[in-house]
Parts: sequence; C-alpha cells; structure tokens
Amino acid sequence: MKKKQWQGWGPGEQAEQHYLVQPRALAGGGDVRHISEFLRASGWRDKSKTNGPLLTESPDRTVRVAYDPYVLPGGWTIHGQADGPNGEWTAHLGPQTPVEIVAGLTDALTRPRSAHAPNVWTPLEEQNWHTRLEGEHYTATSPDGTAWMQYHHNSDGSAMWWTGAKDKQGNGWTANFTPNTPMHLVQAFSAELANPDPVMRPRGRVPHSAQIRTWSVSVTPSQLSAWQQARITAARAATWARNSARSTRPRTTARPYTHAGGARTRR
Repeated sequence: MKKKQWQGWGPGEQAEQHYLVQPRALAGGGDVRHISEFLRASGWRDKSKTNGPLLTESPDRTVRVAYDPYVLPGGWTIHGQADGPNGEWTAHLGPQTPVEIVAGLTDALTRPRSAHAPNVWTPLEEQNWHTRLEGEHYTATSPDGTAWMQYHHNSDGSAMWWTGAKDKQGNGWTANFTPNTPMHLVQAFSAELANPDPVMRPRGRVPHSAQIRTWSVSVTPSQLSAWQQARITAARAATWARNSARSTRPRTTARPYTHAGGARTRR
C-alpha cells in the first residue's frame, strides 16, 4: 500500500485518511450523493419521501432515477418513458455498483445527445478490453478479468445488456439494461466502467479484496467539500447555459403576413 500526501491543507483542519482504489469497478458503492446532488443541480426534482429511498425525476418527467437500499437485491433503478419511436426502458444496477460508474449513465441523462452515432464497445476497446463473440452473445472483458460488458441474447429471442464486476471471492455487482435503453447512455456507462483512473473511498469503506490496489491519502474536509462543490457548480453552469440557449432561440414559426401599408384585415 502506497502513501501519498495531499498539499494545501487549511489552517487548523484535521486530515482524514482515505484510499484511492483501483480498479474502480471493485471499489464498492460509494456515496449516493455523488449522483443525487448532481441531478438536483441539473434541475431534476427530488421526489424522495422522508426517511425513504432516493427518487429523482427529470424536468420533463420522462425519466426517474431511484436508489433503494431497503429491499433485496436493492440498488439503482433508472426508468425512461417511451419517447416517439423509442420504447420505454429500464436499467437495474446492484447496490455495490460504484457511483462513479453509475454516474456515467445518470450524468449523460442531463446532457444533450451527441450527433455522433454511439458505440458501446469503443471505450472498452480503447482501454484494451478483450472483445469476442460467444454464441449469440457479444462480450468485452477487462484486461484483469474482473469486469465485463455483454450484449446478451436469451433463448426466447429477447436481449439485454448485462454487465458487472466480481473478484475471486465472489464480491461485486451486476447490472442490466433493457434493449431499448438509449445507446448513448449505455456508451456513457461503458466509458466510466473502463475508465482506468482510481476512485476515492473513506477509511472503513474499502472492500476486502485481493484484486484491488489501494493508495493511502490524507484529505481535509475542506478539500472534499471543494471537490464535491466543483461537480455541483459544473452541473448548475451547464443547466443555466442550456436554459439560456432555449430562451434566446429564434422563433421557428412564421408570423402572419402584414402588408407594409396597413394592419391586417379582420374577417
């Protein structure tokens, strides 16, 4: 275990021990506020009941993101309503799915869709994941073998996206997305799944696994707060920019024609 010292401590603050964990897929669930506060800052409505599970709703009320640790198997449920030619869709992610990976999908819900055609496999291949066709299933596996992403065909002809991570002790998580899940959201998820950067966990929240590597770091409360606030500020700024662009967008419907010589004749 390596030791790293963070600079820039505030006067009189007591540093707290945290750990950088790699690979991120085996880092454990993390703090759900990483997702919920970003969505609220992006204009999503908090529909949670007091002392109940987390529930947030998109501004247009077409998508809901819920986290319920009180039921089995628990975890995240993200549901999108049917939209024109696109059918309704659902994603279920286990409670130990790292919030940084879940946020790949949920953050993408707040952004305009890219004009480029999405490809779920590209972020994985860029990080040297092994891709292969297994019967009717197409699978990508991380270089260390602990995480996977699969387009899974069932015997009844239905299909789904199936993904997850497990260590040799069987600890980990699984997630699945219905086939109607927008591809750009699945790609955003796979990009964070394949992201090689470690994620941070506080002391006592690091999984016991022989497959993870950890670095001990000393962090002050003000540093943690500043990093969290930077993410929220970015969400608010992006939301403000989108709303401003909508309000200043030129009219696309033509006004009734008026002759230059006088007012329209009422009939």
